[in-house]
Amino acid sequence: QVSVLYFARSAELAGLRCESLRVPRRVTALQLWEEIVKVHPRLAVIRDQVVFAVRQEYVLLGDQLLVLEPGDEVAIIPPISGG
Repeated sequence: QVSVLYFARSAELAGLRCESLRVPRRVTALQLWEEIVKVHPRLAVIRDQVVFAVRQEYVLLGDQLLVLEPGDEVAIIPPISGG
């Protein structure tokens, strides 16, 4: 079980700011994203723009293998605009 934190647009789409989710312990970053989207399908629209962080480290949505421990923090951060 991991803590998933949603920020800005991802929080709007998910309808909450944080939750605990049960996910596989060994999972690629892309598989983890897909697990989260199963719970919150509306998040799929930001897939190509989202920044993903696991234990406060940025992760690309790809084949990178993650080994998650109970209580690990996963953050979903949509693109930030500004100047």
